[in-house]
Amino acid sequence: MNEPTPLSRSFGYQSVDEREREQRIRRVFSAVAARYDLMNDLMSLGIHRLWKRRFVRMAAPQAGQHIVDLAGGTGDVAALMAAADRRVTVVDPSAEMMAVGQARGHAHVEWLVGSAEQLPLADASVDTLTISFGIRNATRIDVALREIHRVLKPGGRFLCLEFSTPAWWLRPFYNLFSFTVIPRLGAWIANSPEAYTYLVESIRRFPDQPRFAAMIGEAGFEQVRWHDLSFGIASVHIGTRPAAAGPSGTA
Repeated sequence: MNEPTPLSRSFGYQSVDEREREQRIRRVFSAVAARYDLMNDLMSLGIHRLWKRRFVRMAAPQAGQHIVDLAGGTGDVAALMAAADRRVTVVDPSAEMMAVGQARGHAHVEWLVGSAEQLPLADASVDTLTISFGIRNATRIDVALREIHRVLKPGGRFLCLEFSTPAWWLRPFYNLFSFTVIPRLGAWIANSPEAYTYLVESIRRFPDQPRFAAMIGEAGFEQVRWHDLSFGIASVHIGTRPAAAGPSGTA
């Protein structure tokens, strides 16, 4: 359970140690911060905004909740969940990404530097934790999932929107677009072809829907399920931290 996985020792298709992986990913997001959202629009033809709106509807933010958007970057998802009657916090390791979001003046959003593997949050302090297109960049996904479990309140919900494995009939077209168009867009728009080559390769190395669901279950979550978006190009995984046991050991 605690052993490093092949994903934690990779940067795309390159083999690296865990420290180098973390450093390279940090450099990637520092380099693309200013044009990150524009690149997402171009790469997905704007569909990522529809995915995120559906994701927020599934998260169903409520008054009085403390909601954390992990790897929240520029705060686009957090802004959709924010309101004066709840606390919404972006936690992200990239100060550069968050600075872009802060400059946009998102109302009712807090910002906190922190990594998924060592969340700067108290035990059982969060009602809902979301992460969109960020779990794939954690150096140790298993550790990150256990940290998410730790900070959620009993009965709290974890929702993860991530690129996944599309339907078999779509994969040839998806692969052609991914390996030819996306790195060229990265070079042209963001001046960072390495960043978007990493993006494409890391998606291919990420566990498919059933395997990722199994990882969430191994971290202690229950009621684990997923919902495919756009024929599996992306998927939303959901899990719940079990309710606290009563004096007799029953929930």
